[in-house]
Amino acid sequence: MQTIKLKNIRTFSYHGCLVEEGKIGSEYTVDLEIKADLQKSTQSDELADTVDYVHLNKIVVEEMAIRSQLLEHVAKRINTRIFNELPMVMKTTVEVSKINPPIGGDVESVTIILEENRN
Repeated sequence: MQTIKLKNIRTFSYHGCLVEEGKIGSEYTVDLEIKADLQKSTQSDELADTVDYVHLNKIVVEEMAIRSQLLEHVAKRINTRIFNELPMVMKTTVEVSKINPPIGGDVESVTIILEENRN
């Protein structure tokens, strides 16, 4: 298995349990790591033989645009779409971070990490 990582995908989204979070939004970052057999692409040099990271980024951006109360829910949707749309992917790790969360303290970010294997 080889690894593809997308680091620090930045979005402005409207996730959270507070009504205000759904109205004013917040900054988020997503880190995504996938594992797949990429050996064929190392020889062929063909996009069709690998996992297209443009497609991975599109999934993240689209799912981050759908409001959820919980970051766990967003992360699960991202993983589910990756497995549904990209059959080469065998394992995913997605980290969704809310920058400057409204938790009554000086906290840079809060992150949920969800790791899944293809069944």
